[in-house]
Amino acid sequence: GQSMEPVFSDGDYLIIDEVSFRFREPDRGEVIVFRFPQAPSQFYIKRVIGLPGETVEIRDGKVRIYSAGDPSGFFLPEPYLAPGERTDGDLSVKVGQDEYFVLGDNRQASYDSRRWGMVPKIYIIGRVWLRPWPIPHFDIFSSEGI
Repeated sequence: GQSMEPVFSDGDYLIIDEVSFRFREPDRGEVIVFRFPQAPSQFYIKRVIGLPGETVEIRDGKVRIYSAGDPSGFFLPEPYLAPGERTDGDLSVKVGQDEYFVLGDNRQASYDSRRWGMVPKIYIIGRVWLRPWPIPHFDIFSSEGI
């Protein structure tokens, strides 16, 4: 679908790293594949935005993250978004233990945590590691988030 454009397009062939998260937690900014919590037979691809224990706030088209280490919060830098892309919504949610708040990069076309809530860690399959096809868009994705 369109939810991850412009970074990923419908028809991209992706190789998923299913091992890393057995040894470490997902990082903010990583793109993950997971089972949709409301229909576990379906697989979704989204970007990790909020980590366990954080509060994610969306206001005025921007995402702000609050945590124990940064109680005053910070605006999330999102270099992967298309120029002018805004994050619709007016919410403030606390991310639970072993849960993640995820968003699509194409915020206007993404069905994500703004609509249906958090992704439990047990539903995460892995992180996007490699895009071998189409060849002109070949890319290796870092294991480091933003």
